[in-house]
Amino acid sequence: MGWIGKLMGGDADKAAPAKSAAAAAAVEDHDIASGAEVDAAFYRWLTNAAQPHATAEVEQQILAELTRLAQSAVDGAALVPRVPAIIPQLMRTLRDDDMNAADLSRQLQQDLVLVAEVYREANRPCYRPRYHSSPPVNTIEGAIMLLGQNGMRMLLARVAFRPIISMQSGLLAKKTAPLIWRQSEKCAQAASLLAPSLRANAFEAYLAGLMANVGIVVAFRLIDQMHKDGAVPQSDEFIDELFAQGRILSARIAALWEFPETVTSAIEQSGQDDAPAMAQTLALSDRVSKLRMLVDANKFVPDDPFVVNGLGKAALACFGKLEDEEDE
Repeated sequence: MGWIGKLMGGDADKAAPAKSAAAAAAVEDHDIASGAEVDAAFYRWLTNAAQPHATAEVEQQILAELTRLAQSAVDGAALVPRVPAIIPQLMRTLRDDDMNAADLSRQLQQDLVLVAEVYREANRPCYRPRYHSSPPVNTIEGAIMLLGQNGMRMLLARVAFRPIISMQSGLLAKKTAPLIWRQSEKCAQAASLLAPSLRANAFEAYLAGLMANVGIVVAFRLIDQMHKDGAVPQSDEFIDELFAQGRILSARIAALWEFPETVTSAIEQSGQDDAPAMAQTLALSDRVSKLRMLVDANKFVPDDPFVVNGLGKAALACFGKLEDEEDE
């Protein structure tokens, strides 16, 4: 776990961002960071590993409760709000390949927050790169047509999940939930970009990316509830098991919320050997998005071997695209 030491503080060399790939040309292919190392780096950045560490006994208590929640998805789902009722209705409309913009517009107008989000999305430069000087989109039907079926699906999925972040309580959950949500959005975007080359459904991959770390949000709420003295679990064993149980819990909550079986199984099988295409897409997208977050937080430079080793051409292009898609 030598890579993780660079996040932990200590001497000046370890505290600084890792040296560039150009300066580390001797690094060989077998020095690819494992998924567990990327998860640990991400977790320790989220939780500020310099603060007091919880005891092994406390870690075991938290893991025991998280495991119980993972086996009882109803209890776990109670710790996050359910998606708004209008979202499934809109999603059903969007499943129809002959989607009618006027019908969808009438449904959307039941929720003014959704209408505002559609306008905002349609007027982002990434949708109108060659028309910056043209008037903004100012009709809901025009916005729907510009975004298209998949663009609308992805927008609605993002909006549906935001309450999960806004309703967190406890110091650790409040601090980490917005960062986890940001990573989830990047993971979903990466999944939709990488899915075609891995022969996976782009929209289902997008949903899996959004949903994959809901269990981690629940885990941080659990840490807040069970241990309030400011000490946070930091052992390698705890982090590894937290992400493993978090994936199971995410999959169980997704099933409870009636997500497609392909989505729930992809979350549960993510990171496994010989996993199906959707699970492979999710695992790669999760890795790329977490690395993007760490680089953007100046924990690593973009060409650090920890970041780039093991990423193919498509994944590296996706890694760059995630930076381009920062909120305007």
